[in-house]
Amino acid sequence: MAFVIWSRRSMSRQRIRFVEARTARAIAVIGAITLLVAALALGIAIGTMFARSHLGEEQTLMSRRSYEIEELGRINAALIELTPRVEGLSAQVSELHEFDTHLKAAHGAGGTSGVHDVPPLPDSEEPATSLDGAGGPALPPRLCDIGRAAAGAPRQRLKSAHRIIDCLNDEVSQLQTQTLAHYAAYMAFPGRNPAPGLRSGSPYGNRLDPFTGRLSFHPGIDFAGPAGTPILASAGGRVIAAGERNGYGISVDIRHSDGMVTRYGHASRIFVKTGEFVMPGQVIAEVGSTGRSTGPHLHFEVIVDGAQINPSPYLALFRRLSHAQS
Repeated sequence: MAFVIWSRRSMSRQRIRFVEARTARAIAVIGAITLLVAALALGIAIGTMFARSHLGEEQTLMSRRSYEIEELGRINAALIELTPRVEGLSAQVSELHEFDTHLKAAHGAGGTSGVHDVPPLPDSEEPATSLDGAGGPALPPRLCDIGRAAAGAPRQRLKSAHRIIDCLNDEVSQLQTQTLAHYAAYMAFPGRNPAPGLRSGSPYGNRLDPFTGRLSFHPGIDFAGPAGTPILASAGGRVIAAGERNGYGISVDIRHSDGMVTRYGHASRIFVKTGEFVMPGQVIAEVGSTGRSTGPHLHFEVIVDGAQINPSPYLALFRRLSHAQS
């Protein structure tokens, strides 16, 4: 049996090409196998393309997640750095507010305890006239728009968060600058106990002189206690005298704001030098009995514009403030 496949010329010339059935079956099988292989190859190609596409999506997703995690880390680090600044500023403002409240209450008490002698906290703000060429329209302040951080795509929200943190950093820096001058004046305001734990001795005012037995004026307050007891700076300031002084023995004078000076007399030894800046509560000397003294004690004075005034109101003010804070 044979099949006529095609005729190249007219049948009249009897030139006919034949293909046997066995060969046709072989060709069909080979064709089917070829189609199968082609289909398999096509499937593999499609699968490879899909895998590459899926892998690309995963890489893109991983890259995006890596970026977001890195940005979140930076935001977290910025917040960690900002937090103590805000806490410190809050503590300073709270301390200033509490001190101002006690100072106003003391002045409003009618001066029964002599607190009216304590001057108010100096205002350290620079006058507006000191600015060169300042001016412009009076517009309300621009606040940090925190609500914008919750809108938009993740990448946009991250960028918004960075802008908000930068804005908050600027706001905190400005508040710290404004608060610093007031807090510096508060730290330079005398009245902190220069000898905690020691008992009060001779008060300020007229008394019988321990050497002559006659009436004399005592220009400070005495704190009696063991020699070697630490003497603390009652406020921050600059040491203007440190050494021997007639009648005071070894003594230290510290100048504070607005011409105020505190004096610490009869020390056994001192730890500061003239010109040195000290902080409130810093150990500046030790109790002794040098100079015109009958025994170990600290003689403490508050001097305003050259006049020795009663230190008691200053000490009472900070004593009440300490009780309120505890």
